[in-house]
Amino acid sequence: MNYLWGFMMLAGIVYASFHGTLPEVTQAAVDSSKEAVTLCITMTGVMSLWVGLMRIAEHAGIISGAVRMLKPFLHFLFPNLPKNHPANQYIAENCIANIFGLGWAATPAGLKAMEELENLEEERRIRHKKSLPRGTSTNEMCTFLVLNISSLQLIPVNMIACRSQYGSVNPAAIVGPAIAATAVSTTAAIIFCKLMDRKRGT
Repeated sequence: MNYLWGFMMLAGIVYASFHGTLPEVTQAAVDSSKEAVTLCITMTGVMSLWVGLMRIAEHAGIISGAVRMLKPFLHFLFPNLPKNHPANQYIAENCIANIFGLGWAATPAGLKAMEELENLEEERRIRHKKSLPRGTSTNEMCTFLVLNISSLQLIPVNMIACRSQYGSVNPAAIVGPAIAATAVSTTAAIIFCKLMDRKRGT
C-alpha cells in the first residue's frame, strides 16, 4: 500500500508539473490537510461519546447481558469453539461494538479474539498434533473475519460524523439504508460461512 500511494502521489506531481497545475496541487494538499485535522477532531468527539457510553454500559452489566444473549448465535457460527473459551467474550464484544458502528472501539476486542483463537489452535496442536501449520488461518478465524467485515450496523457512527462534518442537512438519514445494506451483507456472510463449513465437512 505504501508503494501504491507513493506512486499515485508521484504520478500526480509529475503530471501537474508538465501541465502547469503544480500550484493547484499544492493548494489542494494544504486544504486537504486542514480538512483531515478538522475531521479527526470531529471523529474524536463522536467516538469519545460512544466509547464512553459503551464503558457505562459495560459497568452497568448491559454488555455482559448482551454477550450472554449472543452466545447461542456464536455457538451456531463457531460450533467447534469451546463454550467457556475467552475468545467467545472478545468476539461478542467486537460484534456489539460493530453493531453500534464503533469500528475503532471494536478493533481491540477483535485483535484479542484473534489472539485467543490462535492460542486455541496451539492447544489443539499440542493435544492432537493434527491441526493446521503455524501461520495458517483456522476456520474460526476466517469466520470471525468475514463476520467482522460484513457486520450489521444499527447506528453507523462514523458515517454520521463524516456527513455532519461536510454539512449534510440530515446526517442521520443514512441509518435506514445502512441497516438494510449491512443486514444483507451479514446474512450473505453467514450463509457463505455455513456453506463452506458444510463443503469442508466441519
